[in-house]
Amino acid sequence: MQILVRKLLHRISTKQTIGHRAFSTKKFVDVGQPTPASHPQLMKEGEITPGISAEEYISRRKRLLELLPENSVAILAAAPVKMMTDVVPYTYRQDADYLYITGCEQPGGLAVLSHECGLCMFMPEASPHDVNWQGPVAGVEAALETFKAEKAYPIRKIHEILPDMIGTSSKLFHNKEAAARTYTGLEAFQKADYYGKVRNLSKLTHELRWVKSPAELKLMRESASIACQALLQTMMYSKTHPYEGMLSAKVEYECKTRGAQRMAFNPVVGGGTNATVIHYSRNDQKIEDGDLVLMDVGCELHGYVSDLTRTWPPYGSFSSVQEALYDLILQTNKECLKLCKPGANLLDIHHYSVRMLRKGLKEIGIVNRNRTDPYNELNPTSIGHYLGMDVHDSSTLSYERTLEPGVVITIEPGLYIPSSFDGPERFRGIGIRIEDEVLITETGYEVLTGSLPKEIKHIESLLNNFSHGMGMGVAVM
Repeated sequence: MQILVRKLLHRISTKQTIGHRAFSTKKFVDVGQPTPASHPQLMKEGEITPGISAEEYISRRKRLLELLPENSVAILAAAPVKMMTDVVPYTYRQDADYLYITGCEQPGGLAVLSHECGLCMFMPEASPHDVNWQGPVAGVEAALETFKAEKAYPIRKIHEILPDMIGTSSKLFHNKEAAARTYTGLEAFQKADYYGKVRNLSKLTHELRWVKSPAELKLMRESASIACQALLQTMMYSKTHPYEGMLSAKVEYECKTRGAQRMAFNPVVGGGTNATVIHYSRNDQKIEDGDLVLMDVGCELHGYVSDLTRTWPPYGSFSSVQEALYDLILQTNKECLKLCKPGANLLDIHHYSVRMLRKGLKEIGIVNRNRTDPYNELNPTSIGHYLGMDVHDSSTLSYERTLEPGVVITIEPGLYIPSSFDGPERFRGIGIRIEDEVLITETGYEVLTGSLPKEIKHIESLLNNFSHGMGMGVAVM
């Protein structure tokens, strides 16, 4: 028996050694972000970022060029590194427009797009000291080989090359919100601005980003699925851990263990009266028995975000007052979903939700028919927004824009009744929102967050039958 065990252990050891050697001898160039060579478990051959191919990035550039007037230049700057302290940076997130066009997830670069040269990238140069402390970064070679730029130069060459490109152009487009002194400090840029040649690029890039490609929708479905699974685990966890901070930590843990790179925004975890603060972010209070908790969360997966909200009683049961308010929000959510289809628009859906909520507020006795309408005090928000690479995606586009297949929106009716509200005391201090992600399809809509319970009976059953002993581990769904 001992001989057999030794032979078995020898075989296992040999296989592990061979596997280790095969992996360790595989050569690839580290360009500062995942590539198919460095992260084969994450990316397929031909992709620049996970899920998005080089062909799609090249197509985006061509489409942007088609929107640019002849003899014009577009400049996109990478997002700057923001510092938490003098030596500690915040976690870096790339500017969505720069990422959408280049595929580069790293700081320090500048991209120029024109009919004459195609995509030209100016790339940072890392010193040996930088590499030792921060690791390799994408340079000129990566711009050409990985990001498929037509031309690339070190960033130090910008003063020699970019002024001529700006000077010979008829119009200059850039994103005013993401402008960098790297180019706005150039005399050529300032001269173009003085003569009225400078335009806002985001109106064009937001147009391109509004309708999602099949590859983008795949990532958005995955991002929504991760957030739904994470929030489901958090709902079950809440009965034994009714603390805002613990629920915030739980949902982030569950998102990241499922593959998300980061949260789309700081989770809103409002218990009791904190739920009436629309973008509450302190997340530092205990949730008392009898109170609801509102959680608005989302995660980011390879550049694409999710955004959803559920409100529930962590201790297991809605009160009759909470149930009446919740049912009004739920029915408004459901009716607004039915309006989501090609040809509709967000503004019309919003107006419908306002009419429905106003009528319901009177029916359940929150609003006295003889007093001034307090609706804007109880809900100053819109019914939804566009969603994609940013939480409020394509923000320059009007909510009166006719919806098309491939557009993703949110539907998020809510009521936020402050403790100071001049109305029936039983309703004071209650905040409720139910938010879903919705994809507009050829025939109507698809709810990307439909797997997460929102019916009262389903929520109460979940909390009372499946939440005991929930730990921090990832449950198998």
